[in-house]
Amino acid sequence: MKLKVCGMKFIENIQQVAELKPDYLGFIFYEKSPRNFEGIIPELPKGIKKVGVFVNEYLEIVVSLIEEYQLETVQLHGDEPVEYIQKLKEYLPKVEIIKVFGIKDEFNFEVLESYEEVVDYFLFDTKGKERGGNGVTFNWQALRDYNSTKPFFLSGGIGLEEVGELQSFLKRKESQYCYAIDVNSKFETKPGVKSVKELKKFKKSISQNS
Repeated sequence: MKLKVCGMKFIENIQQVAELKPDYLGFIFYEKSPRNFEGIIPELPKGIKKVGVFVNEYLEIVVSLIEEYQLETVQLHGDEPVEYIQKLKEYLPKVEIIKVFGIKDEFNFEVLESYEEVVDYFLFDTKGKERGGNGVTFNWQALRDYNSTKPFFLSGGIGLEEVGELQSFLKRKESQYCYAIDVNSKFETKPGVKSVKELKKFKKSISQNS
């Protein structure tokens, strides 16, 4: 099971978390977020992919920031249509694309069909007031209706308290296409600062159940 740590902000904390060698580190480029990133990304250990998180951003800005920060992956957290993603792929065909969809108790998975050809992964987050970082989980049973073979990231309020429930989920059929776990606010001491100690515990718990 892959691990993505999102909402990184400060250089020293980025370096500390990178030592744990998560598979992905996420940087949020969204001015309304308390984790909005404007700093410098230090050199990371080989194998960690840098993810840029965007919300309904102008395509030219997305492309510019991908090139500036040498991002390998883009996470689209807004209402970006298929045509937007097609254009992004034309500009940068080698960049991985994750498209986010919010879920609460149920979800119409048919809306994913038109995106299947243009994205590498889906990400399911909790539908809430904010665009991510709400700190609450959604009803994972909704994923029983997942009708795609596209791998997905599981996100939304996942922390150490959810380990038992997560381990149970990963043994169930609806998790068969779960590619990665995405964590953020539940591991913070303040917005953008992650507890390395708690992340280390969490990484160990999910690696035992991969």
